[in-house]
Amino acid sequence: MKVGDQTLSCPSLAEIVRAIGWPTSPSEPEYDLAIYGAGPAGLSAAVYGASEGLRTVLVERYAIGGQAGSTSRIENYLGFPEGISGSELASRARDQALRLGAEILLAAECVTGEVGTNTFIGLLDSGKAVTSRAIICATGVEYVRLNLANEDRLLGRGFYYGAGSSEANLCTGHVFVVGGGNSAGQTALNLASRVRKVTMLVRGDSLKHTLSQYLIDHIRHTPNIEVRTQSALTAIDGKDNLEAIRTSNLSTGEETETKTGWVFVCAGGRPQMEWTDSDNLARDSAGYLLTGQDLFRGIQPNQWPLDRDPYPMETSTPGVFAAGDIRSNSVKRCATAVGEGAAAVASVHRYLSSIQDRHVPRSKT
Repeated sequence: MKVGDQTLSCPSLAEIVRAIGWPTSPSEPEYDLAIYGAGPAGLSAAVYGASEGLRTVLVERYAIGGQAGSTSRIENYLGFPEGISGSELASRARDQALRLGAEILLAAECVTGEVGTNTFIGLLDSGKAVTSRAIICATGVEYVRLNLANEDRLLGRGFYYGAGSSEANLCTGHVFVVGGGNSAGQTALNLASRVRKVTMLVRGDSLKHTLSQYLIDHIRHTPNIEVRTQSALTAIDGKDNLEAIRTSNLSTGEETETKTGWVFVCAGGRPQMEWTDSDNLARDSAGYLLTGQDLFRGIQPNQWPLDRDPYPMETSTPGVFAAGDIRSNSVKRCATAVGEGAAAVASVHRYLSSIQDRHVPRSKT
């Protein structure tokens, strides 16, 4: 692989990022605000934090934009009447955050967190540490693995998790998309303009409860998109690459085998919380972070350690905030995540003001 004047052999993501010249380690001994996750919520928080004078660092383990960054087209985002690709929206937000003074670390994963006296330390997989006075967790969700036989062997060889924007130009023939949410709908529409047929496998009995109406209308008027409701992917097969799949009708139990070389799974998600000890951050029954007044659904009022109510977006650990898809009861939409990132920064300001000249004891996160 050629990057500039360097030739890299089977490089890791971190090696590619370093070859491009992106920083992977913090440049400051301490920040006012550390944001983990560079999806729409994290990028928004970086823009607002930096623009309002906070020393801000944004840490992302993979790519800028999160799941939204791989979306082929977002058509309901305010101010873009013709729509905009997720990657372009994320690129613009990144440039804006950098221009305003935020520091962005790529290919940097927080593996654990520690809490000190009015400080939070995020230990990165590189061994470096990010020290800050407040944290916004915007790590979002990742697709739930189907754990099918042959999955590990065929992953990336015709079988994919996510929107598959980079693979779309390679697709031919009959393509399957698993899922009934907005990301699945956008993926199906993007692929339909390039291949003979797209089949969506949807576990529910319709799309109306999981998909935005504008996407339902587009899909309905796209003749080469087939929507199979009450259907599930049950098996995948192939020697070196995906060659065939088996699907099941959930109402009748009937199974169907189809030859295909392309499957994109955009179904279900789980919060990305590997970086912290979840026992010290209250979560709902599905594992999403409880914040603000919702905290008292997950912990008793006397377990909240301060004599004030939690601020909006604040978790059960004072000074640790959550925004975007990882937050319990969040609306899983790009524009909402952007708003939550901005709202979280407003609460960070309130928190930082509250700890001036004040010692607040905390425990390990």
